[in-house]
Amino acid sequence: MFAGSKSHVGAARRAGLLGVAVTGLALTLAGCVTPPTEPPPPARPQYTSPIPPDRLVGRWGLAAYHRPDDATRTENQARAQCSNPYVITAGTNGGVMMYLADDNKLTEVVSKQVAGGATYIGPPEDPAGGERDRQVVRFDGNVLVLKWLDPEVSRRYGTMVYVRCS
Repeated sequence: MFAGSKSHVGAARRAGLLGVAVTGLALTLAGCVTPPTEPPPPARPQYTSPIPPDRLVGRWGLAAYHRPDDATRTENQARAQCSNPYVITAGTNGGVMMYLADDNKLTEVVSKQVAGGATYIGPPEDPAGGERDRQVVRFDGNVLVLKWLDPEVSRRYGTMVYVRCS
């Protein structure tokens, strides 16, 4: 009887060790399970960029108008602002640094166009023609005319005329 009890104790001990091993293995495997990952951020839209950033970098006189009849006069006023120019610098990701409406910090923006449509300048993560964009009305290398797309911003700021300073 004593030998049988010893065998029973050995079996119980082996079963207990097996339970500990299974529990340890389960905990180890649970630690290996990776939590669900967040989906990758959406890819940036691909645009053609009809105005290369280096054509925008520089010092610009800046003025604005609300009535199209004032465009020529405003261009002359912008030219006169070269004593206190608006400076456009190169961005770190291939765009240029400009101010967005009602924002006192520079934001990197790009020239963007989709399928031969209108040309816009705005944040690269926004769709072409998004509310934070400005539509390029005219660009000849020396004069850049931009119209805000957000109607409320456009009412306040008008159409922006940039004239390259010499």
